[in-house]
Formats: sequence, structure tokens, C-alpha cells
Amino acid sequence: MTKKVLFCATVDFHFKAFHLPYMEWFKEQGWEVHVAASGNMELPYVYKKYNLSIQRSPLHQDNLKAYKELKTVINHNKYNLIHCHTPMGGVLARLAARQARKKGTAVIYTAHGFHFCKGASFVNWLLYYPIEKLLAHYTDCLITINQEDYQLATKHFKTKHIEHVHGVGINTDKFKPVNEKEKIHLKKSFGYQANDFLLFYAAEFNKNKNQQLLIQSLALMKDKIPQAKLLLAGKGALLEKCRELAADLEISHMVDFLGYRNDLHQIVPMCDVAVASSFREGLPVNIMEAMACGLPVVALNNRGHRELVHNNKNGWVIDDSDNVAVFASKLEMLARSENIKYKLGKYGRNIILKRYGINKVLIEKKKIYRSYMQETEDIKWKVH
Repeated sequence: MTKKVLFCATVDFHFKAFHLPYMEWFKEQGWEVHVAASGNMELPYVYKKYNLSIQRSPLHQDNLKAYKELKTVINHNKYNLIHCHTPMGGVLARLAARQARKKGTAVIYTAHGFHFCKGASFVNWLLYYPIEKLLAHYTDCLITINQEDYQLATKHFKTKHIEHVHGVGINTDKFKPVNEKEKIHLKKSFGYQANDFLLFYAAEFNKNKNQQLLIQSLALMKDKIPQAKLLLAGKGALLEKCRELAADLEISHMVDFLGYRNDLHQIVPMCDVAVASSFREGLPVNIMEAMACGLPVVALNNRGHRELVHNNKNGWVIDDSDNVAVFASKLEMLARSENIKYKLGKYGRNIILKRYGINKVLIEKKKIYRSYMQETEDIKWKVH
């Protein structure tokens, strides 16, 4: 009988962005790969795809409908393994799989960054911590992607297995440094000058991502480093407010709003520095991709950034209390010293190659998957 694995998340784009290598691996092992998420995106390696009514907001009434849809999918297909991602995907899948677990289905949940962490608001702890603590009882393996979450989970959650994996894996052949000649060529192809000092950040425009900090930092250095330009990729509710802030600070000519992009592997290598201003991160892919391209990083201090950025090694994490002025000073230093920029970037690339490349993470994931493949080898679903 063919074994089946279900991948579940809030939106199907999550799988295209982060999980195709793992789906491909399951298919190579002879497993049927199923996906349940919101959206109609065509995904490779997938045998069956279910478009759920799932919504990102935990209070949306459609999530009750999505729960019922997911429960039907799980009970009908009799999965050997379910791997769920994203907050709502993780909540609904683990609730919907409770009966399936009693019949032998193993449930894995990857926490891509708990909403409760050191420095998180009391409201976040009040809302999210009790939910995760409860759902830990319905989880066979909890995967965390940073050390802070791993320590918290092992201390507070009663899950049979808790593992630490180094993120989703970065394609270091796709995201890689370019030489100076190629960098200049790329800059010119995107309409920039050879000596432009390009700062890059890719993120949704929302309160957490805090792009205003980057715009304010750029305003502080506009006279000292007039060739600096801030490239902001992404869409979101606060994009227009950021555009207005740039205009108010008289640096609209120094900020480019790129919108959603699918050519980051060309944009990132031509840039000089990766910047990151979010208050909360699990283990940010945008920073890992930039490090893979040999860019130094200047980032606001949070658990995900601390995991990746080591002061004076591959960049700096800046404390919230003095962020704008210090942020600007670090960027000025990098603009004035090609040598420091190169050394920090090279160190960052080596960090990615050593721990966070797709081949390294695939080995970690295979080990976890194989342990549950063996456990479900002889399990046959009981019929009522």
C-alpha cells in the first residue's frame, strides 16, 4: 500500500517558497505527497492538493469550516505522516488529526518562530503560549528553527520529540556572491550607478517588519553618504505610509519600493549591505539569502537575527533603545570601508555554507522523517 504524507499550511505559496526539496525527496522515496492550504497554485511533486478555507487570522469564522474540511481530508486519506507549518496551519492540522494519531498517523509541526519569546508583548504570551502548550500534546515531533525557541519548548512543552533544525535550507548555488565586474553590470541593468551604495530588505510592509526604522536611518546619513539607496521589496498595508515618510524626510530619491519580486537571486548579489528592522523573527530567510550572497548584515536585535548575525563577524545586531543613530553609523562605516564590508560578507557566506545550506538542512530533515517512516512502517489504519 502506497504511503502518504500531508503537508499543511495557511497558504500554498509557503510550500513553493520553502519546502519543494522536501516534497521532492518524499516522492523519490515512493510516497504520495498531498498538500492542504489556501490557494490554487500548481506545485511540483504533489499527487493531490486541497484548497482549504483557512485564514491567517485566528478569529476568522472560515477557520471552523477549514477545520472540518481538513478533518475530512485526513480521515479519508489515512496518512502515515502529517507535517504542518505556519500558526493556523499548525493549529488546525493538529486538532483535525487527533483521531488519526490514535490510529498511527505521526504529526510533525515546525514552529517558524513562536509569537511568544523574550521581549514579546504580554498579549502575545496570553494568546499564543497556552495554545502551543495545549497542542504540544497532539504533536509527535516539534521542530524549532532557532535555539531560543528550542530551549523554551524543551522547558515548557510536553511533546515526545523536540528537534532543532537550521531553518528551511538556502540554495547556495542560486544565492551566491558575484565579482565586482558582475556587480557593476547588475547594478546598471537595474538602473543604478556603479558607485551606488545599495541597502536591501525584503519583507511585507507591516508593523512587525518596521521599515520606518530603515528610512529614518537613511535620512541620518543622506548628507554623508549621498550615493546610498534603500531597496525595499514587498507589499503590504504600511507601504504607502513608508512612502510618505520617505517624502517627509526628503529622501524619496534614495528609497526604491520594488513591490513583490521573484528575481531576488539577481537583486541581492548586486547590493552592498542587507538591513533588517523587524521586531520579531524566527529565522529569517531574507537574511540567510543575503548572507549566502556575501552581504554583511545590520539588523535590529531579536532572536532570529541574533542566531544569524554575530557582532563584528558578519555584521551587527542593534539594540532597540539606540537603533536609528547606531544603525546609521554602522552603515556609514560599511560605505567607507570596502575591506570591512568584504570580510564581514565572506564570514557570513561561510556560516550559511556550514549550517544553513539546503543540503545541510535536508540531511537534518531526512533523519527526522526517516525515524517516523520506520515507526509507521507496519501501521495499518483500523477500520471502525
